[in-house]
Amino acid sequence: MIFLFTSKPIMRNIKYFLLTLITAIIFPQAIMAQSDFTGSEVTGKWNLTIELEEGEFPAWIEINRSGLATLTGSYVGYEGSARPISEVKYSEGDQTYSFSIPPQWTQLNNDLRFEFTLQDNKLTGITFRDDETLPWTAVRAPALVRDEAPIWGNPINLLDQNMSKWIIADNNKFQMQNGVLVNGEVGGNLVTAEKFNDFKLQVEFRYPEGSNSGLYLRGRYEAQIMDQYGSSPYKQSIGGIYGHIAPSINAAKEANEWQTLDITLVGRMVTIVLNGVEVVTNRLIPGMTGGALDNNEDEPGPLMIQGDHGQVEFRKMIITPSVN
Repeated sequence: MIFLFTSKPIMRNIKYFLLTLITAIIFPQAIMAQSDFTGSEVTGKWNLTIELEEGEFPAWIEINRSGLATLTGSYVGYEGSARPISEVKYSEGDQTYSFSIPPQWTQLNNDLRFEFTLQDNKLTGITFRDDETLPWTAVRAPALVRDEAPIWGNPINLLDQNMSKWIIADNNKFQMQNGVLVNGEVGGNLVTAEKFNDFKLQVEFRYPEGSNSGLYLRGRYEAQIMDQYGSSPYKQSIGGIYGHIAPSINAAKEANEWQTLDITLVGRMVTIVLNGVEVVTNRLIPGMTGGALDNNEDEPGPLMIQGDHGQVEFRKMIITPSVN
């Protein structure tokens, strides 16, 4: 007598195989569409450089395959948060891809419209913004995978009375007051003179009621700081990565209370602890945040404090960079 023991995973695999076989026999065109899907060559994450009169600005796009013959995605401009792309269309005649999204923070009469082509694994495109045409190019975003765990170096105190660790903007409103870094009114952003790869960051901060600020990790990914005590968490919440990663819970204190923020960034992977509660656990940051200094993600970048939104104070800011 032969006993046959079949586990549930094996049974599921057998069912999937039979279903695929039947589909291939009855609908062979569907299997061909899967293997010959037009658009697969543009899927992935791309870092854009947009040309404006004021200079070059970064942006980001992710294109995903959805079903047998559809492309969807997400877009981040040089300002604002990540926004969904319902469909990326393809024209076989001129081999051009296109999509549209509504405006976010800019007052426009029409949706933003994007057209681009792929050549030599690079994108070349144009954004149509009412009567403006903004040319741009894009390269694939690096994976930023770390093969080894970081070796941490010596901690660096970023707060001294002379603000010697920072590049001071012409419209700077930050100043040191009795050992506390204070941004009393809307002004310029504050950027560290030193650039960092992977690091651990310890911060103590507070803000008045209704205020809004942020910390840009490597100058590219904004860790949100905002008065949101008691609200439900979402992708623009305090303790998350603005527009990309929502905190698991809202651990914010009330306005005018001192709060703590601990951030570990290794490659694209980020862990955030807000007021002793781990609200983001080793999550992948897909791309830059609006307002980023650049999207040269394979290079070190500075820490940037957002100064053009609201009042904020910092009484502790220590960064520990990796040395490997």
